[in-house]
Amino acid sequence: MPVVDSDPIGQRAPWPSLSHKASSAPAKRRILETANTLFYDEGIRSVGVDRLISESGVTKDTFYKHYGSKDRLIVEYITGRDLMIRGFIEDIVAGAPTPEESIRALVDMIVTAIEGPGFRGCPFINAAMEFTDPRHPVRQVVIEHREWYAEKVADVFREAGHPLPGDAGDEFILARDGAMTGGYAGDPIAATTALQRAVERIIADARR
Repeated sequence: MPVVDSDPIGQRAPWPSLSHKASSAPAKRRILETANTLFYDEGIRSVGVDRLISESGVTKDTFYKHYGSKDRLIVEYITGRDLMIRGFIEDIVAGAPTPEESIRALVDMIVTAIEGPGFRGCPFINAAMEFTDPRHPVRQVVIEHREWYAEKVADVFREAGHPLPGDAGDEFILARDGAMTGGYAGDPIAATTALQRAVERIIADARR
C-alpha cells in the first residue's frame, strides 16, 4: 500500500495540507496538495483527472509519471490523511499530563476541526461512503485508521482506570462520528456540545 510522509504545514483548518519529504518532486507534491483540497472539499469521485492536472499546474505526462492513475493518487490522499491524524493524536496523548486530559485534548482537537472554516465532515467517513466495496484499497485504509484510533483511545482509557476501556474507546469513536456528521450537516455548536457531554460521562465511568 502506498505511504505518504505528511506534516501539517498550516494551510487552513481543519485539515492541513499533506506534504512529501523535501526531496520529493515539487510537481508531485503540488498534485497531492491539489487532491487534498479538492477531494475533501468536493468529493473524490466528482473531481476528474483533467481538473487535478489543471489546478496543479502540471502536464498530463507529469501527472501520469508521478501517479500513473487517479486511483493511486486517491489511495495516497487517504493514506496521507491517516498518517497526519495519527501524528496529531500521538502528539496530543504524549503531551497531556494525565490520561483524562489526553481524552479532553482529543475532544478539543475534534471541536476545533468541526467549528473551523472549510469543515466538510470526516474525510474517512466521506471516503467510505464513496467507496462501498470493503475490499477496495481506500476502504482498507479507512478501516485500519478507525481500528487504530479506537485502540489508541482504549489504551488511554485503560491508563485512566476505566473498567471497560475497549467499550469506552468504541463509545468515544461513535460520539466523535456523530459530532463530525452532525457538525457538518446541522448545528456545529450543538454537535460539539453533545460530544463533550458524552465524553465526560465516559471519563466519569473511570472514577467509579
